[in-house]
Amino acid sequence: MTLDRLRPVTDRLITPFVTGARRLGLTPNAVSVVALVVAGGAAGAFAIGESNTLWYLVGAILVFVNGWLDLLDGALARELATDSAAGDLLDHVFDRYADLLLVIGLAAGIGRWDLGIAAVTGVLMTSYLGTQAQAVGLDRVYGGLLGRADRLALMGVVGGIAAIYPDAIYGLSVVGWALVVFAVVGHFTALQRFYYAMGDLS
Repeated sequence: MTLDRLRPVTDRLITPFVTGARRLGLTPNAVSVVALVVAGGAAGAFAIGESNTLWYLVGAILVFVNGWLDLLDGALARELATDSAAGDLLDHVFDRYADLLLVIGLAAGIGRWDLGIAAVTGVLMTSYLGTQAQAVGLDRVYGGLLGRADRLALMGVVGGIAAIYPDAIYGLSVVGWALVVFAVVGHFTALQRFYYAMGDLS
């Protein structure tokens, strides 16, 4: 299910944007900073989405822009042969802050901090298990049901749906149900990654 399997396809699609960014003199780190700012804008739009549902649509668009920029910074680093451990660290730190901002924005918009906390822990544990495998000598783990690409895609779709259908479904809006998915499936994905890593270590 994970969209990370489509990386070869997205790498081809993003090539013209890499060329454009290079001509503009952009650096991978600059793209990472812009991606974080865009995520903050999406979070702000989600946070006020309940008062005016069109903001959910704005948030959805910004989420997709953030995801595209996240692809661009890595591809640009490879194109410029400037990929490094420091750049990788910065990219992952900014990605985690972006994840936090987006989930907090969704939770703030519907006033459900309980779901927000559960979703944040699921998101962070998924990412942690992916990189912790690398820390113990394995390859970085991207597999499982709900990787970052899947989360961003789901956030974008949910934002679009919330813009046109804000009503509750069995007591929760579509945003609330998305937070439930991030919490439950996020923790399940973390356990999947733990299982894969333990299997490789045994």
